[in-house]
Amino acid sequence: MAVATDVDDLDDLDRTDVAVVGGGPAGLSAALQLARYGRRVLVFDTGRGRSTHHQTNRNYLGFPDGIATTDLRDLGRRQLAHYPHVSFASHCVTGVLGDARRGFTVQAQGHVWWARTVVLATGVLDHFPHFPDWTTYVGRSMFWCIACDGYENRGRRILVVGHTDAAAGEAMQLHSLTERVRLLTNSRRDDISPRYRRRLAAAGVPIVHDRIKAAEGTDGRLSAIVTRRGERIPLDSLFSIQGATPETAVARGLGVRLNAQGYVEVDMEQCTSVPGVYAAGDITAPHSHQVSAAVQEGAQAASAANYFLYPPELKAD
Repeated sequence: MAVATDVDDLDDLDRTDVAVVGGGPAGLSAALQLARYGRRVLVFDTGRGRSTHHQTNRNYLGFPDGIATTDLRDLGRRQLAHYPHVSFASHCVTGVLGDARRGFTVQAQGHVWWARTVVLATGVLDHFPHFPDWTTYVGRSMFWCIACDGYENRGRRILVVGHTDAAAGEAMQLHSLTERVRLLTNSRRDDISPRYRRRLAAAGVPIVHDRIKAAEGTDGRLSAIVTRRGERIPLDSLFSIQGATPETAVARGLGVRLNAQGYVEVDMEQCTSVPGVYAAGDITAPHSHQVSAAVQEGAQAASAANYFLYPPELKAD
């Protein structure tokens, strides 16, 4: 099976048309579109992020039996292997400097590359509850998104974890799929408002104000959560609504404007406030974190970056 060229195999890959920071669905989609425009692309992919969990995506059109997000990544890499002008680096990008006039220098673990444009697809860091072996449950029985995994949990015992109205709202939405829902704050704080408390009480959703001590389960399937006060809560699935932090260190270093929630501001073409810099995927909004949205935004960012790189005689404006 062909694989895309590794950056360490070529001496002249210190210069590229587009540096794509992030190798999830948004980044891979951007790289594919740019490759088909004939652009030289370097994708920085550390192999971490949401698309490296055990999750199976069942709401992306064209996969009737669903597809594991790790398999989707592999398919994307295989697809890009047909384009010799696309390369990958497993380095973690520590900073990007420059501007659209001079180009951008990409710094990563002691190495430096130069790119004419940059696409940021760095995603978010989810705040999952931590307990022994918690990572083995992510995507199998511990989730974060009702749109992604709510349907498969119809009628099951669900524990929603979070101490805010956002968690209470998610519990109410999940209650439309199953009557067996509980909410665990997993925090010293309990910031659920009286309005949401009344809604939860009316729906028969109990609130447990305690924190997780341990979990019971095998092969990534949770069977119970044990709290610090010793309560054992049987469950089939856990939905973590403890928030996520957008990975914006590189964006902030570039001076890219962020919104009030800390996500990168983009226009309809995925352009950021810095000319020559584009952003796509979960980093651009606190909601609609879907593979389908990431793929679309990556493709749009690629088209905008490609147009930006055209000489003036090829542009309509």
